[in-house]
Amino acid sequence: MERDEGVLIAGAGPVGLITALGLAQRGLAVTVVEAEPHIIDSPRAMVYHWTVLEHLDRLGILREAEEQGFRKQDYAYLVHETGEWIPFDLELLADDTDYPYNVHLGQHELAAIALRHLERIPGTQVLFDARLTGLTQDGSGVTATVATPTGERELRAAWAIGADGARSTVRGLLELGFEGFTWPERFVATNVFYDFEAHGYPRSVLQIDPVHGAIIAKIDNRNLWRVTYSESAALPEATVEDRVADAYRTLLPGGEDWTLDRITPYKMHQRSAETYRSGRVLLAGDAAHATNPTGGLGLTSGMFDSFALQDVLAAVAIDGASDGILDAWASERRRIFTEIASPQASENKRVIYSEADPERRRQDVERLKAGVADRDALRERLHFTRRLESRATAATRG
Repeated sequence: MERDEGVLIAGAGPVGLITALGLAQRGLAVTVVEAEPHIIDSPRAMVYHWTVLEHLDRLGILREAEEQGFRKQDYAYLVHETGEWIPFDLELLADDTDYPYNVHLGQHELAAIALRHLERIPGTQVLFDARLTGLTQDGSGVTATVATPTGERELRAAWAIGADGARSTVRGLLELGFEGFTWPERFVATNVFYDFEAHGYPRSVLQIDPVHGAIIAKIDNRNLWRVTYSESAALPEATVEDRVADAYRTLLPGGEDWTLDRITPYKMHQRSAETYRSGRVLLAGDAAHATNPTGGLGLTSGMFDSFALQDVLAAVAIDGASDGILDAWASERRRIFTEIASPQASENKRVIYSEADPERRRQDVERLKAGVADRDALRERLHFTRRLESRATAATRG
């Protein structure tokens, strides 16, 4: 056995590494194991809502995230069939927060920032190319078996956290159900070099259409943008790149002079583990729940899982608090996902990508226009992600 105390975390994505960083900063020994040889950089989440920024700042990583990415306030809905724009921005939050903006940065880059900070803390280790193959627990801790290029290893910790994605090995080894459903469409996330701003686009555009719905957002200052659209899952996934040009003829204004950087097709789910705690093992992020990405509520939920878990696990492991607070954490995080985040993400998807009824689309557009015109209503909408935050974490603000 190589460790007999501290916390073992499976998954070196943003949720896993931010959780590791927060726990290590509190004084816990942390080991992270990741099956891949490096942080995965496929097109995934890239927007950090203003409500999570204060927590990233507390961890000491917000400044670097802003330097590598950028602050963003400007948004617009674009009604594809009419060409109507419905712009709005986050400036009206200036009286509510010190962070009246969102930050754009690829999630792999945020994970890399967290990793650099984590590696500076004594008592931490991150093992890449270490695939979890076994997990057992007893009254005092957890034993993990991992396969590495140099052979099998056993790691011992007092607690374990599964932050290893929607296909979580940890969740599978615990034999926990992943309840919910899979959407019939396939999402296609693409990174493309294209000058949308030259065509008058703000840096986040939500294009409403049942066929040509898309989310178009700037990733960095090199004119790299994320364009996420959907297609029928009946189409062969192996040839998805062959269909990009056809999609871009509609999605890119002008439709010419673009360079595809990378493309990732993936299934969309609305699912949750039956519990986020099993003894000394906890689940966070996509290992605990999966949602379609419309509105950026998946990573936001995972971040709030992490921020709350850092507090409660440190209270148990360091301060000797009753582990019943972990049950309370698990119950609250599951409730917030199933009752708030997942329904709202599903509604966002309907409005942007899926509403086939012309009359209901018209009503959606009128409602959005009214909601943007009314500053109080818009402020309330922009505060929605506060509802994804755990009560205990919210109480620490300020």
